[in-house]
Amino acid sequence: MKSSSSSIEMDDERLLAEVAFKDDSSSSMVIKIRRKLPDFLHSVKLKYVKLGYSSSTFINNNNNNNPAASTLLLLLLFVLLPFFTHRLFLVFSQIWITRKTISLADSSTLVLIIASTTLLIFLLAIYFSKSPRPVYLLDFACYKPEDQRKMSVDSFLKMTEENGAFEKDSIEFHKRISHRSGLGDDTYFPRGITSTPPNLSMKEARLEAEAVMFGAIDSLFAKSTTVNPMVDIGILIVNCSLFNPTPSLSSMIVNHYNLRTDIKTFNLGGMGCSAGLISIDLAKHLLQANPNTYALVVSTENITLNWYFGNDRSMLLCNCIFRMGGAAVLLSNKSRDRRRSKYQLVHSVRTHKGSDDNSYNCVYQREDEKGVVGVSLARELMAVAGDALKTNITTLGPLVLPFSEQLMFLVTLVKRKVMRSAKVRPYIPDFKLAFEHFCIHAGGRAVLDEVQTNLQLTEWHMEPSRMTLHRFGNTSSSSLWYELAYTEAKGRVSRGNRVWQIAFGSGFKCNSAVWKALRDIPAKDCPSTNPWFDCIDNYPVLLLPTSSSSSSS
Repeated sequence: MKSSSSSIEMDDERLLAEVAFKDDSSSSMVIKIRRKLPDFLHSVKLKYVKLGYSSSTFINNNNNNNPAASTLLLLLLFVLLPFFTHRLFLVFSQIWITRKTISLADSSTLVLIIASTTLLIFLLAIYFSKSPRPVYLLDFACYKPEDQRKMSVDSFLKMTEENGAFEKDSIEFHKRISHRSGLGDDTYFPRGITSTPPNLSMKEARLEAEAVMFGAIDSLFAKSTTVNPMVDIGILIVNCSLFNPTPSLSSMIVNHYNLRTDIKTFNLGGMGCSAGLISIDLAKHLLQANPNTYALVVSTENITLNWYFGNDRSMLLCNCIFRMGGAAVLLSNKSRDRRRSKYQLVHSVRTHKGSDDNSYNCVYQREDEKGVVGVSLARELMAVAGDALKTNITTLGPLVLPFSEQLMFLVTLVKRKVMRSAKVRPYIPDFKLAFEHFCIHAGGRAVLDEVQTNLQLTEWHMEPSRMTLHRFGNTSSSSLWYELAYTEAKGRVSRGNRVWQIAFGSGFKCNSAVWKALRDIPAKDCPSTNPWFDCIDNYPVLLLPTSSSSSSS
């Protein structure tokens, strides 16, 4: 591959990067920026629509909520069961009143009624025994570092310049990206990176991990006072992509909180920014298989040992937007916890494009030409991300969209496939009819812009994601929980509201989770452990448009 230009503008973030080799014989690279996310809603495959509908059938129901099939079956049972019971009562009443033996015809009717009633009761018992246990979210907490860990954009750039590891072009690259990234002046860095000189050691990485994980868990248990972690937690899942020491992060938590010896622990690594929803999906299946227990999910990323001190531009983008953060979530499958839980998990949909080589290689950890390790971004990244998003929402649509939207979407899709004509304008479903709140992974400002355009969302819907990126930066898999915490701090969550969390990451993966609010969460009830508690009144802030937003690629 060759580049036709020797002067490349670097105006956007990580997910808008393309890598190209220079014309000379050197192995150095340059970055090209793509302004647009692929229009994934204008091109869908019928197999993913079919996958969504198959997930909504009674037989293949692996979700906690299947309205169509469940309503039909329950309606059938609760209409026919009273009918047969009433008929049975009439027959026995007639026998008692007349004191006579029943005729052959009456006896046949009686046998039929008894058999039908027994069958209905049997079917009802099977339905309730096979229905998956509901999964409730009791509460969650996000880690908020101490003020000493704050660093403004200007301080970050000064640290970068004074470090001595970066060439002049790399410093200028940091400046262009940082001023257009959508990050504010209150994001957080771990001590190992801000030290002079930087102390990128295993000890500092462990200290960062302990501070983030224990800080989030302590805040969570402070709110969930009825749960005894040493006794009640039966499942522990930790996800952290780039830092996986021995003993594992999950073992660090077991040791610190003295959790029980029969706890089921899982440590997920290398799964990118979408790993938080993978952990939720795994917890859902484990809770449905293990009754009467709690699951603790911890999502974080560790940047101490993964800060890039090289000059390969395909790896420098992560320095500009990734920041310190983490979240802890407490889930339950106990029916008595419903009344005190915040949300119920309705659906989880996972999409994995790793079978395709371009998808697998588009986000890749490797050494640069000088042996410095970093995360490289391939030029196919935006196309891969768009395809994964398209697949995920096409599968999710039949599960959540109103029937009218599904009908319009399917009719238009069939017309386009049958007529094979581009003149048939594609119908873009209105996901605002399915959800009241959107938590879109705060991976970068330009990505949020394009997702907003493709899903036709308003600034109000995008506010939690944009403000989270501004206040905390890209905290990887935990960013979705900072966004939900923002929505709660604003007092926007009411009983019955539906929340859509969507994230994507290396592999390439795109995952969704749908939650239903079980109670009102007023702003006045926002606890001091909410990371937005002391600053929510300052938001939303006005974000100035970037100079690149109006230019073409």
